[in-house]
Amino acid sequence: MRRVIAIVINIVFAGCSGGTSRPTPTTTPVAPLAIASGAKPPAAAKRVVTDTYHGVAIEDPYRWLEADSAEVTAWSAAENRYTRGFLDAIPGRDKLREEIKAIIAAPVTRYFDVSTAGGKLFARRKLPDHEQSQLVVADGPDAMERATVVIDPAARFDAHTSIDWYVPSPDGAKIAVSISAGGSETGTVYIVDLAGKDLDTPIPDVQHGTGGGSVAWRPDGKAIYYTRYPAKGERPDGETVFWQQLWFHELGTPREKDRRELGDGLPKIAEFQLASDAKGRVLATVQDGDSGRFRHYLRDAKGTWRQLTDWKDQIVYVGFGPTNDLWLVSRKDAPRGKVLRLPSTTTNLAQAKLVIPESDAIVTDFYSNAGPTITKDLVLVNYNVGGPGEIRAFSLAGKPAGTLALPPVAAPGFPVPWGAGALVGASTFTRPFTWYRFEPGKPALDTLPISETSPVDLAEFEVRREVVDSSDGAKVPINIVWKKGAPLDGSVPCLVTGYGGFAISETPFFVDTYAPLLRRGLCFVQVNLRGGSEFGDDWHRAGMLLEKQHVFDDLAAALRYLAAHKYSSADRLAIRGGSNGGLLMGALVTQHPELVRVVVSHVGIYDMLRNELTQNGAFNIAELGSVTDPAQFAAMRAYSPYHHVVAGTHYPSILMATGANDARVAPWHSRKMIAALQAAQAGDHPILLRISTTTGHGFGTSTTDRIDLTTDEWAFVLHELGR
Repeated sequence: MRRVIAIVINIVFAGCSGGTSRPTPTTTPVAPLAIASGAKPPAAAKRVVTDTYHGVAIEDPYRWLEADSAEVTAWSAAENRYTRGFLDAIPGRDKLREEIKAIIAAPVTRYFDVSTAGGKLFARRKLPDHEQSQLVVADGPDAMERATVVIDPAARFDAHTSIDWYVPSPDGAKIAVSISAGGSETGTVYIVDLAGKDLDTPIPDVQHGTGGGSVAWRPDGKAIYYTRYPAKGERPDGETVFWQQLWFHELGTPREKDRRELGDGLPKIAEFQLASDAKGRVLATVQDGDSGRFRHYLRDAKGTWRQLTDWKDQIVYVGFGPTNDLWLVSRKDAPRGKVLRLPSTTTNLAQAKLVIPESDAIVTDFYSNAGPTITKDLVLVNYNVGGPGEIRAFSLAGKPAGTLALPPVAAPGFPVPWGAGALVGASTFTRPFTWYRFEPGKPALDTLPISETSPVDLAEFEVRREVVDSSDGAKVPINIVWKKGAPLDGSVPCLVTGYGGFAISETPFFVDTYAPLLRRGLCFVQVNLRGGSEFGDDWHRAGMLLEKQHVFDDLAAALRYLAAHKYSSADRLAIRGGSNGGLLMGALVTQHPELVRVVVSHVGIYDMLRNELTQNGAFNIAELGSVTDPAQFAAMRAYSPYHHVVAGTHYPSILMATGANDARVAPWHSRKMIAALQAAQAGDHPILLRISTTTGHGFGTSTTDRIDLTTDEWAFVLHELGR
């Protein structure tokens, strides 16, 4: 999974928060609306299919819900009607939606995904009255109010069409933009000028779900290197989202004349990222699925490709330096990462020199092909310090030159070189994303006008960072957004979130969209579970494959800690997570239904034994395992949420959401899990499935869809907690 996934998890899955006033707490039991009105979820027939793995027979009663059939469509529609009947009847829902809309659609302009080329500054810009972000260009960070719109996908196509990514040409005169529809992440690349005019025929099949896509320009801006998935007929049905290759295209020529550059001998699940420099060299970074194992290939200016690194070398990043050298991040004998430099005179990895040794913190984001930012005189390195981050400066020779003066407990973005220094952005739990100008030799950072503002004021909240002992003694950090002066008597409801996988760290983010909850007396808690990379590769490995159970134990320990230390209590705790975090929700609710009162889960993985058969599941094998391996099968079977739903259990209130266009987690995971839970529920708490037909995994979600989803979630949480 790529670095953008972590961003989307925070923006779409985790949202944000804030608030000023709090109504008088109540513990009055809530009426189960759907049940009180006599409504029942649609029946899901049990048609058992039995699979045998390593001599173990596994029954699957809802296999039929995996199909895209008329019967499944009818059942899904009935589930949606049942869910809407419940959610739409919650008192105050319409008022809550207006409150959420005032935050998400506030008159605030946001800039993100910033890059530079040809002395120009490019960015994605989200305007308050727009469903999707635009791509804009300006002369610099102080001129963004006069920025020119390059392309507005919602205006050109529709409200559910979005930008996946973009790459400007070296002179800043052209841009390659990947655009996809309906949150599908199936991207077509458009080559446009600064006015958005097409300069070439669009190139399809450049971008797909987890495998992603990429483009690199030739220095003259007249040709591109691009990733390409098989066209229909080139591979069997179901295989066209794999087998990514690298191709070359001259602008203005027929695609039939494009030249294949790389692809032979690479894994089916190879994921490419491309970069090029002014000398005409091209770097191709190839990841083996979601494994965190990389190969790097370099094409010299004469057109010869050489392999620089192999999977076993543990080089997780290679990038171009300012003097034709290559800069690398290595995990070899350094699970927290070290920075190397390879002179321009060689491509022999053995001649790479250590520049910045491994330290007490983690070089980030080394599972996402991101490394240090190099300016004319400095190396700026992002470090993860257990969740929050910081940026440390070094000379080109590796001499420490100080730490940038960012706010405490912050999540800095990757610096963007500008002038002699860089543009740096950071957010905290209680402050919106702020852009700063870093200038060498100047200790203070200047705040830039492209910084975000917010209608939400969180001055009355503080952030408490505490440590929980997990079941095996591991020290797990938790971050608590707490109203100053709130009673520590167990009466405060809390919403807890986590992820715990794929080396994706949970980092601070401005919790503005949580404001309706905070205003009604809730606290917010983020847990830095194992499986992320908050403490390096060892922390990640302690929560993957055969060790995945540690992730669920960590969350359970955090919930018990909150109750034991009187922050909250089991009947006032809600949990929320998405994707791999949805797996976390499923595992927690099937292993410890007594620990929480409410569960909200997005696009989750619930059937571990069949996940690898999906298009994205093949990429996940390196992280989660495969049923073909006896030990991995046993581990997955032991926690697979779908296989541990037990009839007669009193489950908490559950809302699961999925998008019909999800390219990363098949929607049938949610269908099967909900069918099993609804059939097993012995209590009267509602179990609901919300299916969106206009969204996918979360990427490209329109403003309206985001407002609607957040409204449903917060209304459900507040109602079930009696707020």
